[in-house]
Amino acid sequence: MIAATQIRVGMILLMNGELFKVLAAVHVTPGKGRGMMQTKLRRLSTGTQQDVRFRSSDTVEKAHLERREMEFLYNDDTGYHFMDQTTYEQIALSAEDLGDIIGYLLPNTTCQVEMHDGKPLGVEPPLMVELKVVETDPVLKGATATNKSKPAKLETGITVAIPPFIEVGEVLRIDTRTGNYVERAR
Repeated sequence: MIAATQIRVGMILLMNGELFKVLAAVHVTPGKGRGMMQTKLRRLSTGTQQDVRFRSSDTVEKAHLERREMEFLYNDDTGYHFMDQTTYEQIALSAEDLGDIIGYLLPNTTCQVEMHDGKPLGVEPPLMVELKVVETDPVLKGATATNKSKPAKLETGITVAIPPFIEVGEVLRIDTRTGNYVERAR
């Protein structure tokens, strides 16, 4: 069991004996009352979607799934291809199955693929990935580490907020749980 506030996109939850994939999860704190998690879930057996609201004090059961270490190989029209590093078995997942983590996948990235009855359900990327800046505003003269930021487009197509002293071509460490810039890669 996990707290409702720990629900993240891509997780598989077990509710009423059925598996649900989290498509969206937002922590909402209204001006009056307690915070809550507003989620969009897809029932894996039928593919139907539903919005579910959990109180912050609620707990949900995260499905127990087999986790296999797989390497992301490439993507094409048929999907995103992963290979089991022990059996060399390959699987393909659609962009819809992967969700937002597509922005953290580079070839040869090792991920944890969650399997249920031999069928892949979700992918967890590494906690930190290193991505190159391909587009950003020019460096401002005298810019130092301040709490101001500027947008930067990374090599996988995602955009993150970065400090103003970062230049195009630099490699950055990005936290895949939050999507935030952490530091320059060494």
